[in-house]
Amino acid sequence: MKYLLLTICATFALATIAAGQTYEAKGKQTPVRPTGVRPPPPLSEGKQVEGAIPRGIRGGNPLQMLNPLAPARYGTSAQGVILEPYTWKWNGIKLYEIVW
Repeated sequence: MKYLLLTICATFALATIAAGQTYEAKGKQTPVRPTGVRPPPPLSEGKQVEGAIPRGIRGGNPLQMLNPLAPARYGTSAQGVILEPYTWKWNGIKLYEIVW
């Protein structure tokens, strides 16, 4: 029984010594990241403001949003309302919407 316990302790001691060793590569290494400094992206990139009020301001004539015969550049009514996912009935009007 003593020899079994001594063998187990010796095995664990050798395993801990082997785990402490590190691998060091020889030769020229390439950097993981480019060394040049890139400026951060602008804050306004990717964020768009949509909704009924910004669309009416951008369109020039907000009354055309109520006109069913308005040209396509004023958008559709589906862009300004919130729809229920199962019944497809409108639930509200999007006054301001921030798209990420």
